[in-house]
Amino acid sequence: MEKEDIKRLYAWIQERVTLDDAATEVTITFEEPSEEDFTGADFDQEAVDLTLRSGWWPEMVADILETPDFAEPGESPQQILEYARDVVQEYVRKRLFT
Repeated sequence: MEKEDIKRLYAWIQERVTLDDAATEVTITFEEPSEEDFTGADFDQEAVDLTLRSGWWPEMVADILETPDFAEPGESPQQILEYARDVVQEYVRKRLFT
């Protein structure tokens, strides 16, 4: 994958990380994409293989969802959401930028 494709990939995945507005506590949700979601967003099979089928993907998903557990007291929901989205960027960049 080219650098620009990787950047587009993690930006697309980050958009799927949101706050659960119905929760009483800060809760992060992640709409985990399917292979069809990837192809529908114009990513090729290589993107699917390097993410969904990788060993690190389930760990990333868990880290995204657990982000509020590691936030400092008093941090805003928006800041916690940004932390969760940063998790995506870290994982994707670390594993796909070589």
